[in-house]
Amino acid sequence: MKSPNNSNLWVNTTAQLSLDSGSMFATQAVPSIIQQVLITTAYGNKAPTVSLHIQIGSPSLVEASQLTTFDYFAPGLFAFATIFLTMTVAQSLTEDRGKGLRRIQYTPTSPNEFMISQTISSMVAAVIQVSLIFTMAFLIGYRPLGGPISLILAFITVLIFSLCCVGFGLITATIVKTPEAATGISFIFIMPQMFLGTFVTIGLSSTTQTAGRFVPSYYVTDALTSLFLRGAPISSSAILIDIAVLSIVRAMVLILGIALFKRYGKL
Repeated sequence: MKSPNNSNLWVNTTAQLSLDSGSMFATQAVPSIIQQVLITTAYGNKAPTVSLHIQIGSPSLVEASQLTTFDYFAPGLFAFATIFLTMTVAQSLTEDRGKGLRRIQYTPTSPNEFMISQTISSMVAAVIQVSLIFTMAFLIGYRPLGGPISLILAFITVLIFSLCCVGFGLITATIVKTPEAATGISFIFIMPQMFLGTFVTIGLSSTTQTAGRFVPSYYVTDALTSLFLRGAPISSSAILIDIAVLSIVRAMVLILGIALFKRYGKL
């Protein structure tokens, strides 16, 4: 402020406040505290008794929402449930291969049709898993922001991620020989995503949270957090970027998994 004592040079401004209508302290004390801070900032500790060129407008009373710990955990819970498709796909393909997967060559079913059927069935399993989790969350009181469109986009995002998990499952099934080994090896893909890209990340350091950007589950959790926790519109650039990155990773992992399994998986 260049001329705090010359009111002729002032440009009058009104500061609008939005206060929690449920808080007595907010409605009664906050406006006077802000007024005092503005005076002290303009004139220092020895502020004269004069009017200030910044006026406090009539506060707008709003109803503040109180978020629970579960509200913060829920978006990452959907990604957490889908991650285990990696293990399910790896176990299933390894078991089928042990029972004579090569016999498919003597049936009208082509290898490509078999791979497509595995992919579709895994997506169906992902939808069922996420639907069950959302239903249980809703029953215990979880109310995400956003409308039906946000919910549909959330399901699409999880489906994209499920294809990525199918790709990891195919890669695992390529390098193991038994379902038991598939269980252990699949955790090479599961554990990093679990700790770096789901609700577990909330309790970790900022460095670890940054490292989560290198796992696909991070982008699922981030997109669902924007939709369900922040109430962001589906056209939000943050959500679109998350889905774009996830789609690129999905395509790379799924193509690699199919190519490796068809070449080395005895299909």
